[in-house]
Amino acid sequence: MKVKEDNVVLEKAHKFAQRIVKLYKYLTDEKHEFILSRKLLDDGTDIGGFIKIAQEAESHDMFTRDMSTALRKCSRTDFWLQLLLDGGYLDQTQFDSMDTDNQELFRLLTKIVKSAKGLR
Repeated sequence: MKVKEDNVVLEKAHKFAQRIVKLYKYLTDEKHEFILSRKLLDDGTDIGGFIKIAQEAESHDMFTRDMSTALRKCSRTDFWLQLLLDGGYLDQTQFDSMDTDNQELFRLLTKIVKSAKGLR
């Protein structure tokens, strides 16, 4: 899939999903962690999936719902990353790198959802 370069949030989510997949492989191959890493893989890649389908929404309500779901997946991803750090599966540098990207997506999605809902 080629991501359109004029859709910043989708492009960032796509790149983040690629990093999540690599992290999943590292966690399963090197750290032998299979439970939290699978949850991280699901939610971390779902962010982009929901952004993508929101772009194709047939109504404003559907767009808002899908972007809100992407925001929730972003929040859940933060939770899994924190658990992996606390459990010793990620070191602080690995966590910080992933968390920075996730927080950037979270901020963008929060602005989009608030705007879509007519909030400030």
